[in-house]
Amino acid sequence: MSDATFDLAIVGAGPAGMAAAVEATALGLSVCVLDEQAAPGGQIYRGITRPAGLDPQVLGPDYWEGKALAERFLACGCDYRPGSTVWHVDAGELSFAGPHGGGTVAWRKLLNATGAMERPMPVAGWTLPGVMTAGAAQILLKASATVAENAVFCGSGPLLYLVVAQYLRAGVKVAAVLDTTPWQAYLGALRHMPAALPGWSYLSKGLGLLREIGAAGVRVVRNVDRLEMRGRDALEAVRWRAGASEGEIATSHAFLHQGIAPNTNLARAAGCAHVWDEAQLSWRPRTDAWGAASRPDLYCGGDVAGIAGARAAALSGRLSALAAAADLGRIDAAGRDARAAGLRRAMRRELAARPFLDTLYRPLPAFRVPAVDDVVVCRCEEVTAGALADAVDAGAMGPNQLKAFTRCGMGPCQGRSCGLTAAALVAARLGMSEGEAGYFNIRFPVKPVPLGAVAAAGGKPAG
Repeated sequence: MSDATFDLAIVGAGPAGMAAAVEATALGLSVCVLDEQAAPGGQIYRGITRPAGLDPQVLGPDYWEGKALAERFLACGCDYRPGSTVWHVDAGELSFAGPHGGGTVAWRKLLNATGAMERPMPVAGWTLPGVMTAGAAQILLKASATVAENAVFCGSGPLLYLVVAQYLRAGVKVAAVLDTTPWQAYLGALRHMPAALPGWSYLSKGLGLLREIGAAGVRVVRNVDRLEMRGRDALEAVRWRAGASEGEIATSHAFLHQGIAPNTNLARAAGCAHVWDEAQLSWRPRTDAWGAASRPDLYCGGDVAGIAGARAAALSGRLSALAAAADLGRIDAAGRDARAAGLRRAMRRELAARPFLDTLYRPLPAFRVPAVDDVVVCRCEEVTAGALADAVDAGAMGPNQLKAFTRCGMGPCQGRSCGLTAAALVAARLGMSEGEAGYFNIRFPVKPVPLGAVAAAGGKPAG
């Protein structure tokens, strides 16, 4: 059991979690930070304190911005517990599994800073060995300088182009980029351009990545509207179609990406109300301007509360730390608001480009709902799109009914890899919005844990 009660417990040591810990400890709060990874940084700053030996130019200046934040975090005096998987949250207490078995942490306020996950892209053959996400390619690059020669990058969005550019800077040959951004998206995004100008740095970086890829002579096929990963026992080729054109590229590695979505499982299991964000085609916890969720003792900061990028995540973490300090009586409301004023101005700048980016890189329906029945949607339980469609036709009216009919979402990932696809399939099949279709009910434990960790936490219930 816990031997102390912390003013603030933070789940996640990405930009939001690190910034919140620095802010909260500076305000005199006792802080405990639990994170699954062995070192701080989250996905965006993964390995920032343990460089993999790459030339610093490979990952780029945005990555190295995280070094100063990670150093401040490690020096702030919080109780930092790397390698800790939080699997249960109760009133004033959480349970975790760690390198020494696990246990519990007592807290007065909790900040959920679990970040985001890559959106599933369930195309034909996406479960073949050799097919991964662009984020996975970046993890391998950051963590161990491991790369795949002659890979094909498929999809759209800033992360896809960034990883391609990082590969090129590392001297790795890229076979092709199959860009699924439709021409109509460029036209739709233009109406948001004037409002996006305060966030010009994002637009400038994006254009810079595209120029970098073009200057390297990488083959780029645009307006791709169909993809198929082909192979018998492993990936052998990527088949593509772009309007009237089509082709096939021989490769043993393909990296898929069509944006990221909030990682909401912990917030859902903790009972936080969620809202459907049509602009970002994802669910997020309902929060106020301070990140306070519907549960009065819980905040959500960073990309788990809506995709906004690393800088905005750090700002939101600091705002939640200020709110926690005020709620706990460490500062008054006037002091909180005065400290927050500059953060909010910076946040407005960071968010200015979001409508433009969300419109430009909105995933196509064809890459969100499989058009082929034998495409696997739930990788854990090997449930296909055809099986899900049959279940809907048999009376399943939402994702939770699909779970009961097919076991979709009942595997180790607890729906993180299939939840958005299942909901989109139900909505498309029944002619309703995804907000109406709903999402899986998530219960604890939110991550697979050994029985020893459950015993160490006092045998917490599973629901």
